[in-house]
Amino acid sequence: MAAPAPAAAGENPYGLMAALEQGGVIAYLTFGILVLMSVGSWYVFFVKFIEQQKIINEGRRARTAFWQSANLREGANKLAKNGAYRQIVDDGLLAEEQHTKLTDPVDQHDWMQSSLARSQGAINAKLATGLALLATVGSTAPFVGLFGTVVGIYRALIKIGASGQASIDAVAGPVGEALIMTALGLVVAVPAVMQYNWLQRRNKAISEELARFANDVHGYLVSGGALKPTVRAAAPARPATAPAARPAAGATTAAGAAATTAPKA
Repeated sequence: MAAPAPAAAGENPYGLMAALEQGGVIAYLTFGILVLMSVGSWYVFFVKFIEQQKIINEGRRARTAFWQSANLREGANKLAKNGAYRQIVDDGLLAEEQHTKLTDPVDQHDWMQSSLARSQGAINAKLATGLALLATVGSTAPFVGLFGTVVGIYRALIKIGASGQASIDAVAGPVGEALIMTALGLVVAVPAVMQYNWLQRRNKAISEELARFANDVHGYLVSGGALKPTVRAAAPARPATAPAARPAAGATTAAGAAATTAPKA
């Protein structure tokens, strides 16, 4: 049996490319699936992060400039046209107009509350779009890597059976391929799980802030504008005042001495 050709200088015979070449079609297919899963998870992460950040920035404007407007129509024009907070205001105003057209008597409070709840539900559903991919990648990527591991171990056992001896040079390649596939599965899965949990936490905070804003809009509408959240303005800076000038030490001593020596009337 001919000995395997020695590796070129500086070339790792047990690296990733060597493992893929030894693994053949199955190794390339497993590696390609893991790469697609990783690219997809990072794409979803950045897209959802940008989307969340837009809503957070819009919420800052809604807490300040929006409630300083004369009415909801004027305040809505200060918000992003297709933003989440603008959608809640528009849906609230639309529900107010529709309530006057109802033939059956429906309490305005219940009608407004259900309309704003539907608006919040639509926004929350949009925020959750794509997170299922992160959850799927985080839960299945280790098993995809495990599939490559099983195939690598299987190939190692075949080499042992074919050669009749469990020498290191016979099984190092397939075992190395198996370990590399396991590591790739973890490299893809761990970031996806962390991204999913972090985005979910931010979605929860955004949802709570939207619920508070919708409650304020609901109170404003059913009260005819009487109920309005208080907007805290920034405290004005205090003017700098120069400290009172202190008399020189020599002048104080001279004044005291003059008062002591002055004759009494």
